[in-house]
Amino acid sequence: MIVIGVDSHKRTHTAVAADETGRQLAEVTVAATSAGHLELVRWAGRFTGRRWALEDCRHLSRGLSGDLLRAGEAVVRVPPKLMAGARRSSREPGKSDPIDALAVARAALREPDLPVATLDGEERELRLLVDHREDLVGERTRAVNRLRWHLHELDPGNEPGLRALDRAVVLAALDARLAGAPGTVARIARELVTHIRDLTRTIDGLEREIARLVVGVAPALLALPGCGHLTAAKIVGETAGVGRFRSAAAFARHNGTAPVPVWSGNDERNRLSRTGNRQLNVALHRIAITQMRIDERGKTYLEHRRAAGDTKTGAIRALRRRISDEVYRRLRQDERLRATPRAALAAAA
Repeated sequence: MIVIGVDSHKRTHTAVAADETGRQLAEVTVAATSAGHLELVRWAGRFTGRRWALEDCRHLSRGLSGDLLRAGEAVVRVPPKLMAGARRSSREPGKSDPIDALAVARAALREPDLPVATLDGEERELRLLVDHREDLVGERTRAVNRLRWHLHELDPGNEPGLRALDRAVVLAALDARLAGAPGTVARIARELVTHIRDLTRTIDGLEREIARLVVGVAPALLALPGCGHLTAAKIVGETAGVGRFRSAAAFARHNGTAPVPVWSGNDERNRLSRTGNRQLNVALHRIAITQMRIDERGKTYLEHRRAAGDTKTGAIRALRRRISDEVYRRLRQDERLRATPRAALAAAA
C-alpha cells in the first residue's frame, strides 16, 4: 500500500508518497487551488492501492479533502500531535514542507485506525453558525463593557444592572435618556447602544436558526436531559461526524473525558486528561452540571459516586465520562436516522 502524506498551506500543498515501510518514493508541490488539486490527483495516478493522509487542519486542508473525496480517493485525517514523533525519528534533520508531508505519511502508516475523511454536511453548517454566534456574543460583551464605562462617566451610580444591557427595553430606555445629552461621551454611548441592539437582533436570529437546524439533525441528542439547542449544536459541530470514531471510548479520548492511566509498578492509577477537544469537554460539563440540578438519574449517580468515596469534583468527572458515552450513543442514533431516508431514496431510484 502507498500512503501519500500532504502538508497543506494557504498557497501550496506538498505531497510525499511513501511505501509501507515509510520509504519516500516521490514528492510534488502544487498550488492550493482546484487546478492544483487536479494536478495532484493526476500525479498520484501512478501509485496503485494508494491512500491519502492529510494533517487535520481543516481550515487549510478542507478544499483539498473535498476534491479528493469527490474524485473517489480514500482519505484519512492525521492529528498534528502524531507528526512530532515521526519527525524526531527521521534521519533527516530540520523542518520543511517535504519533511512534514513525509511525517504525515509515516504517522498514517503507524496508526491504522485514523479517522476517515468525509464530505462536509449539516455538521459543518451548524459549527459555522455556532462559531459566528459566539464571535458576535463576544463582540457584544466588549461593546457592553465600553458602554458601562461611558454611562458611569455620564451619570455615576445610575448604570443599568449587570446583564441587563442586552435587553430591548433597557436599551430603548437608554436611547431615550441619551437622546438630548451633549458631548462626545454621550455620542459614543448612543452609537454603542445602537451597535448592541443590532448585535442582539442578529444573535437572537442566529439562535433561532440554530435551533431549527439542530432539531432535524440531532433529535435524540436533544432528548438528553440537560442538553439544550446551543449545546447540542456545539456537540454536533465539534464532533464533525460521529462515524469517524470507532467506539465510545475513542470519542471519550477525543473529548478529554477519558482518564489517563498512570502506572508505576503495581500501582495502577488514573489522572485527569488535560488534552482533547476542550469545546466538546465544556459542552459535556454543561450537561453534567445541569443534570445535577434537574435530572434524578444524574443526582442518583452523583450520590452513588460520593458514597463510594469520590470528591464532588471527582464525581462530576465520572458523570461527565458517563454522559460522553450516552452522547456518543445518541449521535450514532441520529446519524442512522439521517442515513435512512437517503438509503430509501437510493433504493427507490
